Amino acid sequence: MDTSYDVAVLGAGIAGGSMAKALADKGWRTILIDRQRFPRHKVCGEFLSPESLRSLRSLGLLDAVTSLGPCGIQRARLILSHGAVLDIPLPGTTFGVSRYALDSALHDAARGAGADIRTAASVSSLYPREGGYSIETKQESGDVTYYARAVIAAWGAQRRAGIVHPAAGTGGPVKKKAYVGIKSHYTGIEMEPVVELYFFSGGYLGICPVEGERINVAALLTREAIRHADKSVAGIIDYAASRNRRLYERLKHAFPVPGTQCSVAPVDTGRKLMTWDSIPVAGDASVMIPPLCGDGMSMALRSAQLCANLGHCYLRGELTMDGWKEEYSAVMEREFTGPIGWGRVLQGLLGVPLLPRLFAGVHFAAPGLARKLVQLTRLNI
Repeated sequence: MDTSYDVAVLGAGIAGGSMAKALADKGWRTILIDRQRFPRHKVCGEFLSPESLRSLRSLGLLDAVTSLGPCGIQRARLILSHGAVLDIPLPGTTFGVSRYALDSALHDAARGAGADIRTAASVSSLYPREGGYSIETKQESGDVTYYARAVIAAWGAQRRAGIVHPAAGTGGPVKKKAYVGIKSHYTGIEMEPVVELYFFSGGYLGICPVEGERINVAALLTREAIRHADKSVAGIIDYAASRNRRLYERLKHAFPVPGTQCSVAPVDTGRKLMTWDSIPVAGDASVMIPPLCGDGMSMALRSAQLCANLGHCYLRGELTMDGWKEEYSAVMEREFTGPIGWGRVLQGLLGVPLLPRLFAGVHFAAPGLARKLVQLTRLNI
């Protein structure tokens, strides 16, 4: 078995899968490694914004995603806790597609471009060595060590502390106001081509149609808000529905799809942008915009695109490692700082009692102004 590669990507989610495909397209011997088995369900709004679709087209992945039969979405609908309903047209084509299908499609595309994929392979250590890195993994078949000239981390928001040697720290403590994320697919909900966001004290819940006539229900809530809820995914969704009358009516005849439930905690939407952690990082490992902005997958795809392009230059000998770090950090700061900041402002406004009423008033009085605030949270790509 060949264990030597030009580049290894650690983490096979959206950022990792698309980056492995991009690097393999450029002719580099690429390996994609993830500790999880695929396909799998993951906590995600499962909403592909217009910016996401533009990145997928640039990466040569749009046809693969379109072949999954995603649900087209035309508007966003915000249902506030006091009953106001705000409809906001979306600026272009958007899709609802499950991560179960999407991640698999990205893996197939990466494999078709020549990348090797190793799932259910846990990285235990990563050591610098002459000419690159040694990557020690634990797999069902036993321990396997891979060698790569470059390594990129796309392992999600939960940093794999201690893997990189010498250790680079843990990225700091999680902030006090961290959230719990949950997700389940449902049937029995009739949907327009709309993504719905329901707000209530302590969090919000999104309903998005995906392929196969299923509906994705995903929520982000503070731990305090669910203190008295049953801690199962179904129990938390039921508790959320009890906090918003319209949400309760929406879900009361819905049926959860077995095996689609998952959760994640803590979710820290206030993490600082990080582009380098001894090795380059992309996707949620680098940055997380508040999920209600609906642009998380776009940011993952864009960071993968930027990192892969500069990684290609490094492997060709056109950039030093320091040059890669400097250029990647600069372009990420330039493109991401504004949308992340405005996303946190929007999340804060809608999370404070009485302010959702004010936001609704602004929307009805000056809908262009409300749309402009939402647009400020988007990547300009």
